[in-house]
Amino acid sequence: MISTIKIENLTKIYNGEITAVDNISLDIEKGEVLGLLGPNGAGKTTLLHMLATLIAPTSGKAWVNGYDIRKHPSDVRKSIGIVFQDPSSDDILTGYENLELHGLMYGMRGRHREERIEHVLELVDLTDRADHRVRTYSGGMRRRLELARGLLHQPKIMFLDEPTLGLDPQTRERLWKYIGGLVKEEEITVIITTHYMEEADRLCDRVAIIDFGKIIVDDSPEDLKRVIGGDLITLKVKDPDMKALEGMEYIKKVDRKDSYVCLTVTDAGKHLQEVLRLIGEVENVELHSPTLNDVFLHYTGRGIREDSPEGGYMERIAHYRVKR
Repeated sequence: MISTIKIENLTKIYNGEITAVDNISLDIEKGEVLGLLGPNGAGKTTLLHMLATLIAPTSGKAWVNGYDIRKHPSDVRKSIGIVFQDPSSDDILTGYENLELHGLMYGMRGRHREERIEHVLELVDLTDRADHRVRTYSGGMRRRLELARGLLHQPKIMFLDEPTLGLDPQTRERLWKYIGGLVKEEEITVIITTHYMEEADRLCDRVAIIDFGKIIVDDSPEDLKRVIGGDLITLKVKDPDMKALEGMEYIKKVDRKDSYVCLTVTDAGKHLQEVLRLIGEVENVELHSPTLNDVFLHYTGRGIREDSPEGGYMERIAHYRVKR
């Protein structure tokens, strides 16, 4: 397969000491949807901004649509569409006017520009709101307009930086459907940064888990979850009988913290009753199939920090000081 994006040892260091992206290498194939999954401050946005030529790398190389991001930034920018975390459309203008301005900036002419505007407005279901000012749009509508703008000039590659950040679950669900349809309709390569596990699971062919600027692991969502080795049972037990669980072939892993016991169990539905009988007086039980958050926990020893501050600057400083 052809690598639409090729990254070799890409690194970004701020202020001479804060490593935002740490020696990352990746190949992304044509037509692939890659998710960069990790907590806020992990380096996802910094990596995306380097690939989009918005910031310069400290070291390393990358090619986007065959163009070197250092040597041919203009060609890279012509090849990509991007949806930023924060809305960047002009809320004084109408949806149509925002798209027309974008088309003019990319040198799109006359009838072709008008046809593309009509097409992308239809794709994101905003035709009937095209002549309304963007300040009257809901958060979901504004995100859809940003998607339309990113697609207008027919890019080979789309960068979606936390595309559903701050949206309510219902709007997020609708936007996922739009993004999935757009990928098929426009036949483009997509990189999505997200800290929502379900978003990565639903949209991505492959997920690269990133933390503290490093790629921890990358594979398909299904194969990543398969690494866990079974279903997860979490039990709250006053005085768990841990010895009773020893030697049970279907129990692959046991973790205990205070009164909680977490078991990785093969075919948990079949063995749950026996586990409950063996372990002692159970106050609470939770059973679920592995998620990408469980995968993150497996590789890093903690869950994804959805509530960490955007950019993670203070956490990154603390991490640097510990390493030093």
